[in-house]
Amino acid sequence: MIDRRSLLAAGVALAATSAATPAFAASAGRKPASPAFPKGFLWGAATAPHQIEGNNTASDLWLLENLQPTIFAEPSGDAANSLLLWEQDLDLARDIGLNCYRFGVEWARIEPEKGRFSQAMLNHYRRVLEGCRARGLAPIVTFSHFTAPRWFSAQGGWTNPESADLFARYCTRVTQALGDLAHSAITLNEPNILLILKPMLPQPVWDMQKRTNEAAAKHLGVEKFVCANVAGIDDLPALQKGLLAAHTASRNAIKAVRPDLPVGVSLAMLDDQAVGRNSIRDKIRAELYGAWLELAKADDFIGVQNYERAIWGDKGRLPAPEGSTVNWSGAEVWPGSLAGVVRYAHAATGRPVLISEHGVGTTDDAVRAAFIPASLEPLKVAMDEGVPVLGYCHWSLVDNFEWIFGYKPKFGLATVDPVTFARKPKPSAAIYGAIAKANALK
Repeated sequence: MIDRRSLLAAGVALAATSAATPAFAASAGRKPASPAFPKGFLWGAATAPHQIEGNNTASDLWLLENLQPTIFAEPSGDAANSLLLWEQDLDLARDIGLNCYRFGVEWARIEPEKGRFSQAMLNHYRRVLEGCRARGLAPIVTFSHFTAPRWFSAQGGWTNPESADLFARYCTRVTQALGDLAHSAITLNEPNILLILKPMLPQPVWDMQKRTNEAAAKHLGVEKFVCANVAGIDDLPALQKGLLAAHTASRNAIKAVRPDLPVGVSLAMLDDQAVGRNSIRDKIRAELYGAWLELAKADDFIGVQNYERAIWGDKGRLPAPEGSTVNWSGAEVWPGSLAGVVRYAHAATGRPVLISEHGVGTTDDAVRAAFIPASLEPLKVAMDEGVPVLGYCHWSLVDNFEWIFGYKPKFGLATVDPVTFARKPKPSAAIYGAIAKANALK
């Protein structure tokens, strides 16, 4: 199978990351004026339904995972079995010391066939929200986290002119059923992810993604099958047009049912840094985020999802500094990137920021344990300087199915046994939990 991330990191050797205190590239700056975060700050962990629930058989990606050829390393299968064990997930978040849980409702379960909605699944997700409230966890609900019903993608997915209206109809039904219990709503998760990958991926990867969708179209006997995070490069313009329209339509649909519910979109964002004369950084920013940041000006908040920085010279992206701590794929782990992204997102939109994802993929939990406080310190400096940040959701609550990479990457604050599905917190969970409980840096 082709691994997008490994190709992104081509030429970067995987470094050992077993030291108790990782040697992060220098990101230190001013110290926070106070270690305390504002009262009511959200401390959460994030999940996605397809990645943890398991057996999402009516979804588009389930089909792609189980066909040949496929870009997926392995199928999702049972995942973390969270469709049945969701209460254990909520108990875990509470016991870590969090006050917030970001999770998704699965469109393919709620509307498995076009126009047929499952009351049983709406009831299920309502129980999840009730469980959050009972445990003191503010529920942040994601309406679409990449996956969609198989029937939706079989009619062209987000490239179909009907897609925005169909998504808005689904969002209306979900908000009618669950909206009174939600703390806030995220319409779409990383709708710009393929834009970020566009300048980085070699053509063979795009070709494999196209062949994966073509295999699904042939299997179903339809003309075009397109997914939100697995598409051919030729689909990007129509895909972005459909997703942009869907965000506006869904925000309006949610607000029509519950006008006071905060609504936003979560963008994948690199901490783009300019180096030298004639850096292309600003040009790249406009391409990757420009239309979305403009749209977000009408939202209640801007969600940001950050995992790394990108250093841009006059010709392209420059390599990470030699000797940097790296993640599972060889990409640099740099704690300062979160604050950089938060500053830019707020400056570009004027909206308060919700950190809807931030984390590090590594089998060495010592890296994660050091990375969390090292990232939160410069974030607090940015907040002290006036950047409004609503909360921080770490990715992820548990090790899970990481899309085309399968189960190899480890992002969780807890492990999941693949046979018993027992959750076991890692040492990093205690580090993060102590900060959350104190609402302050240590």
